Amino acid sequence: MVRSAIVAFALAVGFAGGAAAQHEVELEPANNNIANVASLQRGAKYFVNYCMGCHSAKYVRYNRLGEDLQLSDQQLIDNLMFTGERPFDTMSIAMKPEDAKRWFSISPPDLSLIARSRGPDYIYTYLHSFYAAPDRPTGANNVVLPNTSMPHVLWQLQGIQRAVFEADEHGVQEFKGFEIVRPGELDARAYDDVVRDIVNFLDYIGEPMKRERQQLGVRVIGFLLVFLLISYMLKKEIWKDVN
Repeated sequence: MVRSAIVAFALAVGFAGGAAAQHEVELEPANNNIANVASLQRGAKYFVNYCMGCHSAKYVRYNRLGEDLQLSDQQLIDNLMFTGERPFDTMSIAMKPEDAKRWFSISPPDLSLIARSRGPDYIYTYLHSFYAAPDRPTGANNVVLPNTSMPHVLWQLQGIQRAVFEADEHGVQEFKGFEIVRPGELDARAYDDVVRDIVNFLDYIGEPMKRERQQLGVRVIGFLLVFLLISYMLKKEIWKDVN
């Protein structure tokens, strides 16, 4: 795996919330599942390759990642750690904020909590919504976040598409859909799977305890149901002779 030293998607997602609020787009459901460990493993791989060149996840430690994703320390080192980090280090990057701001006009935000702040559906839709825009510095724009500063980092996988806009009766341009200009390495379904894995990973790192909390909740509810049944049977036995 080769780390891509490019601006990852949260550069746009993280700093332009105001613009997003001004451009409402119907979000597609991500339908991600943080209990899918294989998906989380793939999502970690994509995150490291396409995002961590510029963006950290400084609230996540590699060894916690390995424990939850069922990876040994050696697997972490061989597949997710490329700059000599130790397993108990956080997922930080070497880029200095002042350098990033000078190069990109803004310091790329940390991605640890991006799924909690924006929601998985937003990220999923955002990563599907890039289109060719020769007038933009990066050559790409996004219908979810107009005038985004982020390049389409997954264009080789998805391909290049153009956005179709039509004017309504008031002359306002309305988005109608996408048309593929150049196919990518993956078909639409395979690209959906890649994006869903990335979203799944970002959802997981936003709250690593979420899976344990959900599992505990299921066990507690199961216990309460059994206790309710026992209580009901006991009540029936105690009051059976009372008219």
